Amino acid sequence: MIQFLKKKYISIGRRKEAVAKVLLYFGNGKLIINNQLGSYYLKKNKTYLNSLSEPLNKLNLINKFNIIVSVKGGGLSSQVAAIQLGLARQLYKINLNYRKTLKTFKFLTCNSKVKERKKYGLKKARKASQYSKR
Repeated sequence: MIQFLKKKYISIGRRKEAVAKVLLYFGNGKLIINNQLGSYYLKKNKTYLNSLSEPLNKLNLINKFNIIVSVKGGGLSSQVAAIQLGLARQLYKINLNYRKTLKTFKFLTCNSKVKERKKYGLKKARKASQYSKR
């Protein structure tokens, strides 16, 4: 396993407006997001922390890798989803045998839902001004 981690892999995950660049290497399980500890960056929210480490849990690799993330845009939940996708892609790059497990749990599937654009003549994407009969 050490041989293929000599290269430096950077994976990108996207969700809504959030873009995350994930770097993975052997370590003791540290999570650093934008030069802060992951728990402080995510405001010690356990659901965010659990969903981030879910791909590692499913592959029984928890506390085997250090994760360094640079993330921009979006809110915290979309940033977490972007990091999770980038992490899954990174694990797949490292070992191709992980693909089947990651695919069954849908970690490699990008959620393509984005905000709908505003149309002219309307106030928002679908909200029209109130109809007045008289």
